This record gives sequence, C-alpha cells and structure tokens, in this order.
Amino acid sequence: MDLVKIEKFIDKQSVSFICSIDEDNYPNVKAMLKPRKRIGLKEFYFSTNTSSLRVSHYKKNTKACIYFYHKGLLKYVGVMLKGRMEVLEDQVTKNMIWQKGDTIFYKKGVTDPDYCVLKFTAVSGRYYCDLKTEDFKINE
Repeated sequence: MDLVKIEKFIDKQSVSFICSIDEDNYPNVKAMLKPRKRIGLKEFYFSTNTSSLRVSHYKKNTKACIYFYHKGLLKYVGVMLKGRMEVLEDQVTKNMIWQKGDTIFYKKGVTDPDYCVLKFTAVSGRYYCDLKTEDFKINE
C-alpha cells in the first residue's frame, strides 16, 4: 500500500466526511470542509462549532471515522480512516488552524467560545480503487 499516494489523494479533496456515534449507538455522518491540518495519515485537524451535535457526540464517545472520495467519469476512489476524535478547546490549538476568513463562522474571532478544534487520530484505514479494496494500519 502506497501511503504517500493516499496522502496526496486526501490533500486534493475539498470535502471530507466525519462520522460520530450518537447516544443510541447509531453512526451519524456529516460532510465537512477538508481538514485544516494533516500530519501524515495519523492526525487530522478540523474546525467546528463547540455547540455542534458532533462535538456533543465526540465528548461522549471518541470512536470515529473520516472518509474522502473522488468520483470521476470511470473511476471512483475512496479512503476511510478509523480512529478517535478529540474535542480541543485550548487556545494554542485553536490558533494553530485559525484562518483569516473564519470570522464568518465565529463572530468573536479565534477566542470565540463557540469555536473548537476536532483532532482525529487514525489507527487503520481502507482504500478503494478500481473495484479493489485494501486495508492498512497507521504507524505511530
């Protein structure tokens, strides 16, 4: 498995999907913008609202997955990563992924209490392309 190829694929996608587990133990999926920061295939950082449903799910159950895909005319590629999602509200982390236009979503700026960071840490993945799937582990 060419993990560098998977990293490059993820970087090209403008949309990602995150999955949480609700209070009834059902999966919930949500489309998100691409991660703000990525460290290999191990760590992904997303911005979101502290008041969001996903945040309440992740505070109760950190099990999560994220998914990226591209559908071309003849080819579909998908990557699913399984792991844990943390809700981070410390100022250092919030500053790390803040972008200039974020005041559209967080009116009080980088210190807005309704702004937080979701940090996903992957443990394994599954790659799909050309009718073939391959499982892989994420190294520490």
